[in-house]
Amino acid sequence: MATDPNHKIALLEQIDLTAVSANIDQLPINKVESPGRPQKPALVPPAQVPRRSNLRAVENRAALLHAFAHIEFNAINLALDAIYRFREMPAQYYADWLRVAVEEAYHFNLLRAHLNSLGFDYGDFDAHNSLWEMAVRTDADVMVRMALVPRILEARGLDAVPPIREKLATVKDLRACEILDIILRDEIGHVRIGNHWYHWCCEQRGLEPIATFVALLREYDAPVFRGTFNHLARLEAGFSEDEMALIESLKT
Repeated sequence: MATDPNHKIALLEQIDLTAVSANIDQLPINKVESPGRPQKPALVPPAQVPRRSNLRAVENRAALLHAFAHIEFNAINLALDAIYRFREMPAQYYADWLRVAVEEAYHFNLLRAHLNSLGFDYGDFDAHNSLWEMAVRTDADVMVRMALVPRILEARGLDAVPPIREKLATVKDLRACEILDIILRDEIGHVRIGNHWYHWCCEQRGLEPIATFVALLREYDAPVFRGTFNHLARLEAGFSEDEMALIESLKT
């Protein structure tokens, strides 16, 4: 719930999983409609976030990097919420999501520092709240959260990064390219964690993963799949060939 990004990340770096395990059951599990965030950026509907195609303009490039920074900031909250909200999971689950939170914070700091070098900061552009809205909708069941946040919304980053990196390379923003390389490498691991725990939940409940995934997509009216998939990255992130075929069939 910390609102200042620097304070949030400083607190994150102090987390001791042993202490968390010993004390977390004393905390009530509350719905978090809005996690701690600074007053800016203003949150608007996704359609109201301008698309900026000319990346030679510094402001447009900064807006694009700001969108990535906002995703990474939300992802810190998502990983921490996965630890706080879902109790009685194996110890490795909590270690995995703490690692994700730390890496998302690292990504946010890299992007914010580069934004600063361009004369901008986090909060200077409007952003949308779709990622957290799905987190709220899936906050009653760890299997649903794993199915619909890491495997859908976060996995989109695996598809989005390579073409955006290519555009940044054409305008010779080499530092942005380096940062996106780091993000893609780490996000493959994050999606793999989501895949692992989704399949673990299905196994524990005796559910067939693909049929369950399709049912959850329909029940929660999850976002449809669009665009070109990073097939290799998704396979590396733990999607099976059968799952990939299903996802391809759902593309619009």
